[in-house]
Amino acid sequence: MSTLKPMPLATKISKPYWQALEQNQLKIQQCNDCDSWVFYPRNHCTACFAHELEWKEVSGEATLYSYTLTRIPTMPEFSDEMPQALAVVELKEGVRVNTTLIDIEEQDIQIGMPLKPIFDKVTADGKTLLRFTAVNNQGGERKFDNPLEGLPVNDKGQVQVPVSNLSALYALADNKFTEWSNSIEVDQTLINAFADLSGDDYWLHTDPERAKVESPFKTTIAHGSLVQVLQSRLTIALPFEIVGFNTMVNYGSNRLRFPAPVPAGSIIHGRSKVKDVSTSHKGVQLTLEMNIHVQGNDKPSVINDLVILYR
Repeated sequence: MSTLKPMPLATKISKPYWQALEQNQLKIQQCNDCDSWVFYPRNHCTACFAHELEWKEVSGEATLYSYTLTRIPTMPEFSDEMPQALAVVELKEGVRVNTTLIDIEEQDIQIGMPLKPIFDKVTADGKTLLRFTAVNNQGGERKFDNPLEGLPVNDKGQVQVPVSNLSALYALADNKFTEWSNSIEVDQTLINAFADLSGDDYWLHTDPERAKVESPFKTTIAHGSLVQVLQSRLTIALPFEIVGFNTMVNYGSNRLRFPAPVPAGSIIHGRSKVKDVSTSHKGVQLTLEMNIHVQGNDKPSVINDLVILYR
């Protein structure tokens, strides 16, 4: 599973459950007043309403209560898992858990069949989902399988990801920025040239003397659109190369913001990360978040979500 797929969000109440899974343990709550088991995680016992709940490790022995097979992805990110066996299992303790079945052939799935847990490491940093499989299969820990490992690398050191390899494409959206690009000085001459080209000669951009007195920045600032355009002159060292497509189209921007000014004379640089990958009848759509900063400033001056369409 790639990190782009939606992951559960631990709350204050459920956090011990998810922490235990990362330690390859299944823990559920038991009431100290009436000994009833409780799941999903709550603040009170569902049998006697007492608040004396304690997290206790259980074996994970279970039987299949109900299931359904999905042959159409509920979200595009799950395209690589079809068909999914979405299931409700009943633990030996009597509580029921929503989960998925893995490593079981469709014809072998039977209501009431005995199951055992698999602690599925779905991210490189150890995030874990609870799955179930047949008792005659291997249970325990299922290690994270990085879909980018083993792919060829080009002469620039970039991993070559086929556009048809959805698992690898989804794995690119790891929320990690690239290294910083080269630097560009945004001086008054460049700002004036853009003003002449665009027709936007507002004094805040083009009149340094007035800006010293009236501007809240005490200097002229670059046009936001100028800084955006300058991203074409920033060389971003992407760690990957998409291959195997017929056409690649710049599809526009999903979001464009200018959170901070770029004063005249500033040095800017940029970095990017893959924000999203999705598929549709149009092809594979990759969203690349580009951030441009004034050097030394943590707050970006431009955030541009570039959309690239591969067919």
